[in-house]
Amino acid sequence: MSSELVWFKSSHSSNEGGECVEIAWRKSTHSGDEGGACVEVAGTTAAVLVRDSKDKSGPHLTFTPAAWEAFVAYARSA
Repeated sequence: MSSELVWFKSSHSSNEGGECVEIAWRKSTHSGDEGGACVEVAGTTAAVLVRDSKDKSGPHLTFTPAAWEAFVAYARSA
């Protein structure tokens, strides 16, 4: 994953200082600019979110941090 964070503010946030949620998505360093298979990951203390970088407003997968760590360990060993 890239170390560059891209922050997105919740569409439910106002400019008047109300409650808002921001999340930082990181694009995989294995993702090329040619439009191939690309994923972005965002982590919180409670969950790890994964989405298709070509469809940012589309669905995402949600993993527990432990499940994500297990997946990454398996992927690295394969």
